[in-house]
Formats: sequence, C-alpha cells, structure tokens
Amino acid sequence: MDTSKPAIFVNGGLLPMHVRKRVRTVVQVIGSDRGAVIGKSTDDQQLSVKGTPPSVPLTNFVEVIGIADSEKSIQAEIWTNFGDTFDTYSYNQLCQLANGECQLLFL
Repeated sequence: MDTSKPAIFVNGGLLPMHVRKRVRTVVQVIGSDRGAVIGKSTDDQQLSVKGTPPSVPLTNFVEVIGIADSEKSIQAEIWTNFGDTFDTYSYNQLCQLANGECQLLFL
C-alpha cells in the first residue's frame, strides 16, 4: 500500500466532511453524463466521478481514489474495477469505523 498519499475511506454521507481532501470510495456505476460517471454510493447517494476512466469497460462496482471537489463529486485519479457484486453494507461499516472510533488505525 502506498502510504505517501493516504486517502480517507468515505461513502456519500461522509464525503461532505472531506471536500478538497484525498478520498477513496466505491460506487455502483449508473451511467455517464457530460464527461462524468454517475454512481450510487454504498449508502445510496448519487455521486459524480470526474476524470478519465480506464480504457477497459467499467464493471458494476468501481473504487475511485481522488480529490473530493464538492459534497457530491470526486475528481478521480485512480479507477479500479471491483466486479459486478459487492458487499455495500460491510463497506459502509468500514467507512464509519475509519471516520469514527477506529480512525487512528487508518491512514
């Protein structure tokens, strides 16, 4: 793991707390609109992911790492396909722990 540029685990509800910071999240791809991928966060909020997706087709679930440029959008630097199924409940629990009582365990 690259620790030189840490990214905070977030879901849609936590993203507003981290605007202008480096974040990572998983979205379910819904579609695209004007150069952005529209996705549903693991807590069912709609997010816009800007940037250049990889040349391979995106799977149903994608992890993005980048800068939160608003309360509902991320300028992605890294895109990683996570496949067509994903445990959104567990990811939400991870986000809560990473931003709460276990924050010191995360970068």
